[in-house]
Amino acid sequence: MTVRYLTHPQVLIEPDKQVDRWGLNDVGRARVASIARAPALRGTRSVISSAETKAIETAQPIADALGLKLVVREKMHENDRTATGFLVPEEFEAVADRFFATPDLSVRGWERAVDAQARIVAEAMAAIHEAPEGDVLLVGHGAVGTLLMCHVGRMAIHRSHDQAAGGGNVFAFARLSHTLIHGWQPMESLTHSAEASTP
Repeated sequence: MTVRYLTHPQVLIEPDKQVDRWGLNDVGRARVASIARAPALRGTRSVISSAETKAIETAQPIADALGLKLVVREKMHENDRTATGFLVPEEFEAVADRFFATPDLSVRGWERAVDAQARIVAEAMAAIHEAPEGDVLLVGHGAVGTLLMCHVGRMAIHRSHDQAAGGGNVFAFARLSHTLIHGWQPMESLTHSAEASTP
């Protein structure tokens, strides 16, 4: 049995709206639609999402395609960045670099990486424990997804493990042993036979 962690793809950036209320843009919605019935997801028995709009808009079409009820867990949210609010891309990337480079420190009031990691690991493992037997799909965000992957892969927190730009990536680990099966891959890999045959 496999656990997959999928990040939301491209969002509609609305600087005047709270980031957790941003939704997917047309490209993001099209990418989700293209993988909703992917072969690799056929064994999925639970779809679990962060409560943020962009994550739900990613998870819901997949849950619907699989005939499953979407489970929403508040604590799967992205790292808390409310102290700064919206940052222009260049500034955001610089602060994100520091977030990963100094995991024990709060960068400009952001949630510390070590705290965000402890939260996402605890919440993901609780969700997996409560899910019915079978594959599990967790749907969330890039930074906390990377922190979860670092934990599962027994890797130090570092931005070199971060997903590719734009979002819409997936990594997988074994449900029982919690060992990493593969790192970040584009979500479209779910439609390929190699990913579909993941043990």
